Amino acid sequence: MESSPREFSPRTAIVTGSDSGIGRATAVALARNGLDIGITWHTDQAGAEHTASQVREAGRTAVVRQLDTSDIPACSGVVDELAAELGGVDVFVNNAGIGEGTPFLDLGYDSWADTMDVDLNGAFLCIQAAARSMVRAGKGGRIIAVTSVHETQPKVGSSAYVAAKHGLGGLIKTIALELSSHGITANSVAPGAISTPMSGQEGDDPQPRNKPGVPLGRSGRAQEIAAVIAFLASPASSYVTGASWVVDGGMLQMGPTAGAKLPDDEWRGI
Repeated sequence: MESSPREFSPRTAIVTGSDSGIGRATAVALARNGLDIGITWHTDQAGAEHTASQVREAGRTAVVRQLDTSDIPACSGVVDELAAELGGVDVFVNNAGIGEGTPFLDLGYDSWADTMDVDLNGAFLCIQAAARSMVRAGKGGRIIAVTSVHETQPKVGSSAYVAAKHGLGGLIKTIALELSSHGITANSVAPGAISTPMSGQEGDDPQPRNKPGVPLGRSGRAQEIAAVIAFLASPASSYVTGASWVVDGGMLQMGPTAGAKLPDDEWRGI
């Protein structure tokens, strides 16, 4: 099956975990690009409704549902409900996720399993439900997963999170191959240090923090991640699939340089 940029004209998107941070910024960016948006929240319904109000201010439809990606049996159904109410899903952004900060030797299985369910197993089911909807519609589609720089690089004290993000990145690369014949692309976006509630900063546009170890010298904004996602969701990205888009201010390029310049053993702790 061949596809051209003109064949894909997105009208609807689902963005999981869009009650704040990167998810909210992405939902708003896609709405401003003319898409109706499915919004999901886990514990912050008020945050999701605030996102919905911003989508509506952009002149687009917003549909809100609760989604707990650790509730494995229910994940697919929530995506199906959103797709039905929106009239389909052309773009699916898997953004929902959690982090953890426990040394490997102290990490209990329940904590490991919870992180894997939220960040990988639930993501698998949501992505699969969206992909099946896209295939049935026969109009192509875009699948985008928000991973992390830790999709490719480890972090002390985050073994479950890093393993899940490695797995999610691998899943995206695999489905990029399998779904290509349906005109569906699949890519991941790998943020570095971003100013969001997940990093302890609140508000729609938290001020970037000083980050001397990042070449650009600061943390990123959620809107800077959303801009890359919006490109990948658009017809302009028609020849991009199976890629991981690192958006980190150059952080990953500092590996050997940072290793040579660390003044002490503080990095060994969380």
